[in-house]
Amino acid sequence: MNPLTISKITARRFIMGKQGLWPGRRFEGIKGTADALNQMDALQLDPLNVIARSQDIMMYGRLLDYRPEDLYTVAYEQRKFFDYGGTLFLYPMSELPYWRLHMQRRAQQERWQKIFAEHPDTFQQVKDALRVNGPMANRDFKGNKKLEYSYRGGKDTSVALYTLWLTGEVMIHHRKGFDRIYDLTERVAPPEFNYSATEQDAEDFFARKSVSFLGLMKEKRWRTVFSNYIQRKLDVKEADARIAALYEQGVIVSISIEGSKERWIALKSDLPLLEELDAGRVPGTWQPLGPSTQDEVTFVAPLEIVSARGRAKEVFDFEYIWEVYKPLEKRRWGYYVLPILYGDDLVARLDPKLDRKTMTLQIKGFWLEDDAPVNDSAFADALGKGLARFAKFVDAKKVSSQ
Repeated sequence: MNPLTISKITARRFIMGKQGLWPGRRFEGIKGTADALNQMDALQLDPLNVIARSQDIMMYGRLLDYRPEDLYTVAYEQRKFFDYGGTLFLYPMSELPYWRLHMQRRAQQERWQKIFAEHPDTFQQVKDALRVNGPMANRDFKGNKKLEYSYRGGKDTSVALYTLWLTGEVMIHHRKGFDRIYDLTERVAPPEFNYSATEQDAEDFFARKSVSFLGLMKEKRWRTVFSNYIQRKLDVKEADARIAALYEQGVIVSISIEGSKERWIALKSDLPLLEELDAGRVPGTWQPLGPSTQDEVTFVAPLEIVSARGRAKEVFDFEYIWEVYKPLEKRRWGYYVLPILYGDDLVARLDPKLDRKTMTLQIKGFWLEDDAPVNDSAFADALGKGLARFAKFVDAKKVSSQ
């Protein structure tokens, strides 16, 4: 089958639409929060709270009148999602049986085996305490001694909790602020999801998820993403064989993007969406409940999969670097810069900060792309409306520029 050739505009509309960001907010309420999370496939979590946490800015961009407490409800009260990973993501709880393979393979890795072997009494102490006391935070354990294991260096009980979580014996029961409150997995996971999928089923699941999460990806990147999910290395021969099998089984299709020499892949089930978009139509299920991104800009969170980790340059020809961990003198733009989505394009950057004493949304910096519609009154209107909504979202009483 010859690759489907699509325009770059179609590619970025598809990537953003699959993530629920374009052509406007199409979810609302608690149910909409769960629907948006399922649409996204995964939500990266981050503790920094400069104006709002990255995950809440992501959800704000997808839901009308989003409330952070709704995210807490669907994750920790309704148990529809669980958070996991060295790079922390929120995943659908229905995926837990497949993630058990990832967790079990982590448990067999040398670094974790070494910790288990050197501190068996500490691990037993932590599990016994959870079994007797129920959900506990790291601070609830006094610890026996200090350990040095990467950035988790600290109390031995802290290392044990983190290791048990990463290898699947405990889960995050809930959070206080952003602090993790742990409990035994069998008391957190709903019974229908507290089992391990077979190795084949889990690897087949992650082979597909590697594509579905990104929506549209370079074929050569698939191997790296898949290998990380299944926690084992793939040589080129196995990776090529698995890709060939995905084509043969009708799981993926080859995509050619105008202007790109790379081979891209997408799920075959997404072909109707791609064809509809390439014909200039918006899929019926994507119709926004409120203003479109053409009528009102959206501020894109730092860790959005559509723009983070080089995707902004790859898809939008837009340079974006999250510079929170760079010293001031090395920053190109600002501390907590957000890309600005107007229509189907990233056209500017905003560096905002919330002064919580005066509840003022401060604009520390604003940068337009060279081809941004700077003299377009419609863009100015959309920018103003987007800024007003964003200020309301962070409970700012006023907006100031510096």
